[in-house]
Amino acid sequence: MVSLTTPICEFNQAAIDFDLPGVDGQNWTLEKAKGPNGLLIMFICNHCPYVKAIQPRLAKDARILQNEFGIHSIAIMSNDPTEYAEDSFEQMKVVSDQFDFPFPYVLDETQQVAKAYGAVCTPDFFGYNADLALQYRGRLDASNKETAPESVRRDLLEAMKQVALTGKGPTEQIPSIGCSIKWKE
Repeated sequence: MVSLTTPICEFNQAAIDFDLPGVDGQNWTLEKAKGPNGLLIMFICNHCPYVKAIQPRLAKDARILQNEFGIHSIAIMSNDPTEYAEDSFEQMKVVSDQFDFPFPYVLDETQQVAKAYGAVCTPDFFGYNADLALQYRGRLDASNKETAPESVRRDLLEAMKQVALTGKGPTEQIPSIGCSIKWKE
């Protein structure tokens, strides 16, 4: 397991379209996934301890962003599941149900979407405004391989609330940290 941090946010970079199958039986595109005030694209997986540490909080914050701020979310799994059976499409369905994900959980089998976005680790967050211009590329909160205490600042939630209200993300952002994406040979 290689631990990596995400690059600095490239403000206003345009979101890249995709068409990926979800565990809900639907195919999801950028247009279909976005909310009236923006879109949070999350590269996650099932086996990574960094993702496991935040799954309940991730679902909770995504629900708040959707219901209170008009920012929708989508989670993309780009790992090679032949290396980690826990990241299989079938297991994606189990995890989505287990944590009651309020967002589509989709499979990037070819890994082309992750490459196009420049995703480097799980979790890797890309927060877009209503114009689908990048405004946030930081962490969820201070969690690492263990869940941070409830009292910590919820960086992602606060940043995306700001995006919903102003169209702009915070200038100061702390990179996300996680396991490297498991690229195919």
